[in-house]
Amino acid sequence: MARSVGIFMFDDVEVLDFAGPFEVFSVCGRRSQLDPFHVVTVSERGQAVAARNGLMVTPTHSFASCPPLDIILVPGGFGTRREMLNAVVLEWVAARSRACEFTLSVCTGSLVLGSAGLLDGRHATTHHMAFPELRAAAPNTIVHDHARIVDNGSLLCSSGVSAGIDMSLHVVARLHGDDIARETARYMEYEGRWDDPARVVKVP
Repeated sequence: MARSVGIFMFDDVEVLDFAGPFEVFSVCGRRSQLDPFHVVTVSERGQAVAARNGLMVTPTHSFASCPPLDIILVPGGFGTRREMLNAVVLEWVAARSRACEFTLSVCTGSLVLGSAGLLDGRHATTHHMAFPELRAAAPNTIVHDHARIVDNGSLLCSSGVSAGIDMSLHVVARLHGDDIARETARYMEYEGRWDDPARVVKVP
């Protein structure tokens, strides 16, 4: 059965933060006639959002209409500084995370996870310009300044922007094997570093 992936959308979300993982999970397995993921996008009220640089996106669901999720992904962007103070968002993300198999953040999406209390006692990373903000938002978190992907098992964080593609391929490899991850990357003509052990922190 396909896993359901929900990507949280908000004004000033970084485009590649959500579009990169959306592409990975959407095209994964197609060349092998597999359909391992079903991707939906979600905003607080189902409203259209203005992503960075003016790209308008209409999510498929609101918080209220969002179906059960197996994977929740919180992208980054300047809008996270607003959403990390939004009690409705923090409550929804925390509740969905508890019910999900995996919780993922890209870039400064980790600020939202940290503000929701999901990074307490965990390891994390974020965009290289946001390390001080992450340490302030999640003081009980071990922040890895040089990691591209931090894998806590059920909770994973990536560094900035394009790193979300690597993290998504890393999740594909964990769930469906390296061959499917490489096939997905080849389809995308993506030459990334998701399988570079020097850039991945795996927490025991």
